Amino acid sequence: MRNRKQTVLTQVEVTDYAAEGKALARVDGKVIFIQGAVPGDVVDVKLLKSKKDWAEGQLLQIHKPSEKRVQPFCQHFGVCGGCKWQMIPYEEQLTFKNREVAEHLRRIGKVELPPMEPIFGAAKTQFYRNKLEYTFSSRKYLTDAEFRANGPSDQPALGYHIPKWFDKVIDIHTCYLQEEPSNGLRDKVKEIGLREGFSFYDIRAHKGFLRNLVIRYANTGELMVNLVVGEEDKVALKIIFDELLAAFPQITTLIYTVNHKVNDSIHDLEPVTWYGKGYIEEKLDHYVFKIGPKSFFQTNTGQGLELYRITREFAGLTGNEVLYDLYCGTGSIGIFCSEQAKKVIGVEVIGEAVEDAKINAATNGVNHASFFPGDVSEVCTDAFFAEHGRPDVVITDPPRAGMHEKLVRTLLEIAAPRVVYVSCNPATQARDLQLLDEKYRVTRIRPVDMFPHTHHIENVILLELRS
Repeated sequence: MRNRKQTVLTQVEVTDYAAEGKALARVDGKVIFIQGAVPGDVVDVKLLKSKKDWAEGQLLQIHKPSEKRVQPFCQHFGVCGGCKWQMIPYEEQLTFKNREVAEHLRRIGKVELPPMEPIFGAAKTQFYRNKLEYTFSSRKYLTDAEFRANGPSDQPALGYHIPKWFDKVIDIHTCYLQEEPSNGLRDKVKEIGLREGFSFYDIRAHKGFLRNLVIRYANTGELMVNLVVGEEDKVALKIIFDELLAAFPQITTLIYTVNHKVNDSIHDLEPVTWYGKGYIEEKLDHYVFKIGPKSFFQTNTGQGLELYRITREFAGLTGNEVLYDLYCGTGSIGIFCSEQAKKVIGVEVIGEAVEDAKINAATNGVNHASFFPGDVSEVCTDAFFAEHGRPDVVITDPPRAGMHEKLVRTLLEIAAPRVVYVSCNPATQARDLQLLDEKYRVTRIRPVDMFPHTHHIENVILLELRS
């Protein structure tokens, strides 16, 4: 039944899941997408956006919870933007993710597909991230209930952005994404900042000292802390860092980065090493990788290892192949596959990552790998392939936007016998498959869950050249 004045739908039965982690209901022939609901719930929904055939709604009240619904484990659930699927059993999450990959490939790709191999679920569904980034804010976010109870607050916060609000930060007490001492480190930095009267960043005014805190924790036990500040104050930094080193002897590297920009990205800034070697080392099998403050590395090391194993298996290397690792980052996939390749060529747009890749190759004794900086779609020309060898196998791991159409056309021209496509966005992967279908057929598909309790999913596909 619809309350037209308030645009509220009452007693709506949620029947299914849709893309991007939203649940789905149907009312009077219209599809309603609802964040936070579970199939089987009976709920009230406030419409936020309404079109002729579909609408998006906000969950207001659960009248009857689904039998599938479980109790979320985090006190910040429902406010924080992370781990939005805590109310769904993990096995059920895997089922929905597997189905979403299949639907994207079928609806968008529209190519002939083999049976999908079982989704590779995570053994660890909490404390699985090796990197977390916290944001300082001069004023913490209050829920409606907190505001009604206590009025406005001028207390600072250290935590995560509220979804869709660049200037609102929830003050985090316990986060279940990263092993200790992550929570202790965050709380200690906040405690020092409050005690010393250091200014927390005002996101709207773009001023303040304490801006971001980035913690990276490797499976080797090495721990890197990068404190991003709005101005260089070495007296204040010394106070913070001296206390952190005394309280957390596990820290192997302390870094600070001065950011005067409007945005929080540090890829174009120069981090300064205060203590330690300025990087940490991560290990995948027997391979060691240097991770600097600006390095990209799989944020779930355990599942990253499984993703790389599946990728290597799909590549079908015998020791005689020229392997191209496109969007190679710090070279981790190419190096991981290097023992079974005759030659490895990596291409990556971020220059610092290419330098790290060269160091990683040298560290691991991989002398038959070369890495080149530049946009993949611009670097990979006929002349480049002629100089470095035509690929027998291509591994491509593009960003969420997928591959540039120019690169897809280049791959079709080069016609490597096998292409392994690793994707963090099955929708854009499916779009690219439609183009690659001109010369390639999909022969293997296996999703890998890198981020439990979220709707995100990685997918690995093997394409083989049509005979």
